[in-house]
Order: sequence, then C-alpha cells, then structure tokens
Amino acid sequence: MGIKVTVLDVLIDAITMAEATAQLEQFISEKTPHLVATANAEMVMLAQEDNELAAVLAKSHLVVPDGAGVVWAARHQGYTKVERVAGYDLAQNLLLEASKKGYRVFMFGSQPDIVAKAKTVALARYPGLCIVGTRHGFFTTQDEPAIIQAITATKPDILLAALGVPRQEKWLARNLTKLNVPVSMGVGGTFDVMAGAVKRAPLWMQRTSLEWLFRLLCQPKRAIRMLALPRFALKVMLGKKD
Repeated sequence: MGIKVTVLDVLIDAITMAEATAQLEQFISEKTPHLVATANAEMVMLAQEDNELAAVLAKSHLVVPDGAGVVWAARHQGYTKVERVAGYDLAQNLLLEASKKGYRVFMFGSQPDIVAKAKTVALARYPGLCIVGTRHGFFTTQDEPAIIQAITATKPDILLAALGVPRQEKWLARNLTKLNVPVSMGVGGTFDVMAGAVKRAPLWMQRTSLEWLFRLLCQPKRAIRMLALPRFALKVMLGKKD
C-alpha cells in the first residue's frame, strides 16, 4: 500500500491519483468489502473531537489526501511527494474505469433530483457505464435494512455515498460487512457538482490551493465550517495533538 503519513493522529495514504485509482481497481478485483475515505483538513479536525469518526478513519482501507491543507501538513512534516487526490476527481476516474471495464456502480445519497441528474450526467459522460441503482440520502433508521437490501440485490462493485461528512463515513463503516461492496467511498458533494447544482472552482484556483476560497465565496454559510482551516494549520505548526 505504500507510505502512510500521520496528520494530527489521522493516518493518510501518501498516494498519487493514478496510484489511488489503481488501488481501487485492486480492491474491486479482490471482491471483498473495502472502505475508502477522502480526508481534508475539515475531516481531520472533526476526527479530533469525534472518536467514532477517528476510529472509522483508522480502519479505512484507503484514506486519500483530499485537500490542500492535508497535503501542506504532510509536506510540513517532510513528505514532499504527497499530492492532492481530490475526492471528486477520484470518483470521476473510477466512473471512467467502470465504463471501460464493466464495473457496476450504485449511487447513494443527496436529494432525489440531484442523484437522478448526476446519474444522467454520468451515463452521458461515460458511455457504457453500468449504474445498477440510485437512492437518495433521506432516510430513518427504520429504512436502513431496506436500503441495504436494495444495494446488495444489485451486486455493485462500487458504492458512492453522498451523505455528507461524517455521516457517510460512519454509515458505510457500520454497514460495510452487510453491504459487501468491494469499494464503498464517501463522496460528499460530488453528485451536486455533477448535477450542476454546485460549481467547482476554476482549475487555476484548484492548482493554487484556493478552492476553499471559491467555496466560501459561493457558499458564505460555510464560513463557520471554514474556521476549522486556521485551527488545523495552527495545530500542525505547533505539533499539537490534543
């Protein structure tokens, strides 16, 4: 699996996009359930106070550095070859490979109209893609057995869960064995971007680590959540883990 970097007690895989995509395909070939997390600074900070999330990340089979903050923290510790593996891009790479190799995909989460639109976009973008099912992300505990049954009945190779952090990571971890999907990955707002409901930062902002600023300008309500970023940077620089 390669090198792992510890960022504020969270183990992150120091992996490139190409390596991450190849690793997911390896998981699919193994036909056993694997949990994949895309960790940014916000998620790492949540894990400082949320023991359940911290435990989920510790037992995840792959935790990619999704976010400039995590990449910066790794490099701050001397791991110069770490690169950002954005969850959105990783999901797109996986869908592309699925369209080429016949992997079966289930899309779970977001609002009913959003996941439906994301499916339509995916099918148009990746000819030959096999999406075996979709299900929106509004449900109660009582609905869960039926949801799990609906997913397992379609025998997907890939389950993309857009339930938001940390709900998606906890839900997938709790149900990983029952689901028995080779690759289960939390994808946050990926369906919203695919559906066109949320815009992604221009490429130059992504490349200059300013995607967080674009999100803040587009969604001012994220301001409180964004406060995690300076706290994260300060903790990393001071070497604090408490």
